[in-house]
Amino acid sequence: MKYACLVYIEDKKQEALSEELLNAIVAECDAAAAWQAELKKGGHHVFSAGLQLVSTAITVRNRNGKLSMTDGPFAETKEFLGGFTIIEARDMNEALRLVSKFQTRMLTIEVRPIKEPNAELTDPIDRKIAEAIQRSHS
Repeated sequence: MKYACLVYIEDKKQEALSEELLNAIVAECDAAAAWQAELKKGGHHVFSAGLQLVSTAITVRNRNGKLSMTDGPFAETKEFLGGFTIIEARDMNEALRLVSKFQTRMLTIEVRPIKEPNAELTDPIDRKIAEAIQRSHS
């Protein structure tokens, strides 16, 4: 089963990077590269990507035929999505074990199962939605 490991970064205004913060960011990137190399060795790595800063984001909404585009992320938060890694794991326990090997001081990682065809859906609402979609296509 595949899991998305969503990497969140505390939103520190980074217009003027101090040397200390820059060194901390480089250390986190090095730790991420080492973790990804370990995942690849174990056959668990599927894909990873970092994202450009949230100042480059544009949020698109299409509600009731009205299109709007707003600079920045969807919501104001203390953390923003900085990147992601897709891993292959037997189950959530193994996914959490693999993620726990990523030694980090600045980042938070959310682990979430990916909805794949034939994947076991553990949340009752996900199951209900999948069943409704399947009925609408049959």
